[in-house]
Amino acid sequence: MMKTFAPMIVFPFAKVNLGLHVLRVRPDGYRDIETVFLPIPLRDALELVPDSSVPQGEVIFTRSGIPVPGSVTEDLCYKAFRMLASDHSLPGARMHLHKAIPLGAGLGGGSSDAAHVLKLCDTAFGLGLAQEELTRKAAALGSDCAFFLHEGPQWATARGEVLEPIHLDLSGQWLALVNPGIHISTAEVYAHTPVRDQPGGALRKAMALPREKWQTAITNDLEGHVYRTRPTVREIKEALLHVGAWYAAMSGSGSSVFGLFDHEPPTLSWPAGHIYRCFRL
Repeated sequence: MMKTFAPMIVFPFAKVNLGLHVLRVRPDGYRDIETVFLPIPLRDALELVPDSSVPQGEVIFTRSGIPVPGSVTEDLCYKAFRMLASDHSLPGARMHLHKAIPLGAGLGGGSSDAAHVLKLCDTAFGLGLAQEELTRKAAALGSDCAFFLHEGPQWATARGEVLEPIHLDLSGQWLALVNPGIHISTAEVYAHTPVRDQPGGALRKAMALPREKWQTAITNDLEGHVYRTRPTVREIKEALLHVGAWYAAMSGSGSSVFGLFDHEPPTLSWPAGHIYRCFRL
């Protein structure tokens, strides 16, 4: 008897980085880092619908919302589906992504979408994949993809794919997120960021400090190049601190900046093209 599969929809979430240290250049050309990934409630929408009119193992992939450059076959979501189809027998399907997480913004939206394709296919098609296999496939798609297979904040080391849960209670705090609409190449930022050439561990010590010391102790090494070349990003950070954020930083390689507040942040007027979101954690 032919299996039947129900349509499914998930909502891939974004992340911000609490600190990011670039430790050393790896033999494979990537950088070893240490950072804390913090999930935030800004989400895309991803739907998977089995379709018998689509050949087995193939997917018709469409997108809406924020425009995504490049063809659908270059999209990490499409690549994630094809990765699974190369190893497992998948029925034909239609998949649709609605983008709400800004691109090239340091928020991990593309990585989250790809990781959720793996989870969605595993659940929808009853593949029964072990967590180790999902993690391996996610890491092959992107350095931070594996994080989005988990819930809650995580320590991340190596390229960002080696993860460890961290107890971090920010419940009740407010997070203001500002994206100036500037797309920044991750490769460019890393290429212009010097490595520390030292063992990790400094960020763990900084995270253990009272939060009053976070602003000076918890640093993102990638900010230097971005602030020099895109001063708008630095100005956003300064604005958030000016209106009461107890911690503000650029997320990842930018260009998004976030601030943490004890209270609901005041309404600020941002220039045209800026995207502003506010969340209670």
